Amino acid sequence: MVNIIKQEIEMETALKNKVEFICIFCNTPPIIYNGSIRTIEHT
Repeated sequence: MVNIIKQEIEMETALKNKVEFICIFCNTPPIIYNGSIRTIEHT
């Protein structure tokens, strides 16, 4: 049987602050999505 494991990844606060600062400098609203990794067991 195949088991798929989904793990969510959150952005580090330091990187998020840098991206928000760049977006403020460029006068655009930041849109940040948290990603996820899917792994298959026993592969």
